[in-house]
Amino acid sequence: MRPSWLLLAATFAITYGCAPAKPVLVGPPRAPIAVEQVVIYQQPPANSSDVAILKASSHSAFSPGGPGATDTVVQRLKLQAAQLGANGLVLQGFSDAQTASLGTGAASESYSRSSSVGVGAGASFGIYKKTGEALAIYVPPTPVP
Repeated sequence: MRPSWLLLAATFAITYGCAPAKPVLVGPPRAPIAVEQVVIYQQPPANSSDVAILKASSHSAFSPGGPGATDTVVQRLKLQAAQLGANGLVLQGFSDAQTASLGTGAASESYSRSSSVGVGAGASFGIYKKTGEALAIYVPPTPVP
């Protein structure tokens, strides 16, 4: 494979592998809000209403996930929720998957009349994607007495 094709294939995988999944609406969306207003809940409050099921992913080259990848996924989920006017998220889970690998190798051989020597080396690295899913909810403001 020529280097230009390898670069094109890697660019395609990263560009289209990061595309966010469309939210699945399960309730009415509202006017968009600021991302900072989205709160993460362990359980949906009793007075909340469901808005959408969201999915997001993040590529973490050469390492399977980690806190940085999880934070990126959560931020993307919060952004999607804010765009739908949902002010809460209930995280459903995260997963890691290897989406591609990059490898290279080199070899050399030497021959003479009485001997031959061959040496080779190779390396391969995985490209991982962390994926997360969440339920976007709307929690009405608590009335002030």
